[in-house]
Amino acid sequence: MLERLMPAGLRWAYTLWSPVYDWVVASSTRESRRKNLASLGDVTGRMILLDGIGTGLDVPWLPKGARYVGLDLTPAMLRRARQAAERAGIDVSLQLGDAMRLPYRDRVFDAVLLHLILAVVPDPRAALAEAVRVVKPGGRLLILDKFLRSGRSAPMRRLLSPLLGRVATGTDVVFEEVLASCPGLRVVSDEPDLAGGWFRRIVLVRGT
Repeated sequence: MLERLMPAGLRWAYTLWSPVYDWVVASSTRESRRKNLASLGDVTGRMILLDGIGTGLDVPWLPKGARYVGLDLTPAMLRRARQAAERAGIDVSLQLGDAMRLPYRDRVFDAVLLHLILAVVPDPRAALAEAVRVVKPGGRLLILDKFLRSGRSAPMRRLLSPLLGRVATGTDVVFEEVLASCPGLRVVSDEPDLAGGWFRRIVLVRGT
């Protein structure tokens, strides 16, 4: 059976995707991103990580007043994210790095944004655990991604996932299983979104 891409292969795949990524993804996810980012509220003086910033599709909806850090595995994506930040007039410090091994200290961010990243990385449990590690107690994790509902068979999505995971994203990630691997998180909201609820907007809070 084909396996999900490891970081080197993921970097290669998204380097190929980078010229057309916005054309494929931007319009369909614009409103979902805007709604999720609205839940940040007042961000004045806060430090926020965009984990897997990609081409910067979230940047136009970022509320001003925070210090933003954007991380991605792919230099080609980061170049486009820089252009998006310049167009939006938002200051974002961009860094090359792996969502499964974040290059930051513990408890440094007030919020972490995980938009279309947990179903992409080879190990979503490791990516969520790293996001929890770097967020402060009481800090929020904002998630937008495609997840199978717990207990749902979805044979076609499971069948396609090994192949799609080689070129773009997994389609068989069960969020409840990922969440169970990270104790100490409270679900604030869990809203169905695109594709009949296959995509979900989720807000988590790290406990003390």
